[in-house]
Amino acid sequence: MLNQLLVRHPQQRFLYLGDTARVPYGQRSPEEIRAIASEVVAWLRAEGVDALLMACNTSNALAFDVAVHEAGVPVYGLIDSVATQLRSQRVGVLATPATAASGAYGRAIRHHLQGALVLEVPCPEFVPLIEAGNLRDRRLIQAAQSYLQPLLEARVEAIVLGCTHYPLLGPLLRQLVPEEVLLVDPAVAAVARLQALLDGQGPGPSRPHQLEAVGQGRFCVTGCAESFASAATPWLGQRPTVEQVSLQSLSRAF
Repeated sequence: MLNQLLVRHPQQRFLYLGDTARVPYGQRSPEEIRAIASEVVAWLRAEGVDALLMACNTSNALAFDVAVHEAGVPVYGLIDSVATQLRSQRVGVLATPATAASGAYGRAIRHHLQGALVLEVPCPEFVPLIEAGNLRDRRLIQAAQSYLQPLLEARVEAIVLGCTHYPLLGPLLRQLVPEEVLLVDPAVAAVARLQALLDGQGPGPSRPHQLEAVGQGRFCVTGCAESFASAATPWLGQRPTVEQVSLQSLSRAF
């Protein structure tokens, strides 16, 4: 999500908060996710953000209303952004168990595309395997083949990558699905919806200097700052300065 923002608006100041102490959210209960979302939004509001880009699909699915109610600023999400831009009538969604179980993508897509077929597939193995760092792991390939099978059997026209980790699997998934099947990154749709607000601050070049883009922002995490900095370095092009912050209920036994 942040990468998409920087590509379009390298001059844009941003505040990135990663709740790394409590991810993954995909196996948490709806009550936990809504409580966490409330804390995250309260912290960001206290920091004075002008708009909130909600980059977690699971939080979008289960707590988007919490963010809208409590943020006090415009909130842009992933699920509704994708739904407003899709034109395919047969859609597959790869998502975390919590997102898939919520049915949020199906409801949103069918609201905008009457009669659309939407198949939401839970992918519990993806996030742990992606975070292990080896995108060529045979287990990851086997998991992808298994999760894709019902979508391919249903002859879907588009597959939504319904977790912010999943676009990293784009090259692998592209090898496993027919060329005509569209792979949809929700971050692209969400940043496009944010465009009108950011355009008021002046357009940025289409190919930013990555160092300049990163320098406009502030990175905060709830877990280990050093670990996040190391993990973020490859996709940022430099090692970011990362702050560790505490949210109110990190001490709770979630």
